[in-house]
Amino acid sequence: MANKIYATGKRKASIAKVWLTPGTGNMTINGLSLDAWLGGLEAKKLRVKQPLVLSKQDTSVDIVATTLGGGFGGQADALRHGISKALVEFDPAIKAILKPEGMMTRDARVVERKKPGRRKARRSRQFSKR
Repeated sequence: MANKIYATGKRKASIAKVWLTPGTGNMTINGLSLDAWLGGLEAKKLRVKQPLVLSKQDTSVDIVATTLGGGFGGQADALRHGISKALVEFDPAIKAILKPEGMMTRDARVVERKKPGRRKARRSRQFSKR
């Protein structure tokens, strides 16, 4: 396979490793197709495909990816970030399309740590007046 491009995408606790090659639009994630991997989660499928659709590369590149860590939402967003980075490496002109949509930026929001004496990060114990 000539012209194989590698990129990494991250979101929350999820990491996506993406390999992009010129092809016909096949997408394989963890050895499964996108439909088999995400099942009936249509909104997440659209988020994964968004960089390909915006750059009009959805039928001209093949994607093989592995995801690990976190849940389906974080993995889908990590995959979206990795695909965006790989597309820009594939064709630098695509960056002008993807950057205004916020797809080149790593979403740095992570879960706030739990504090001592609290039930969660900010949730305190229930107050009993009597």
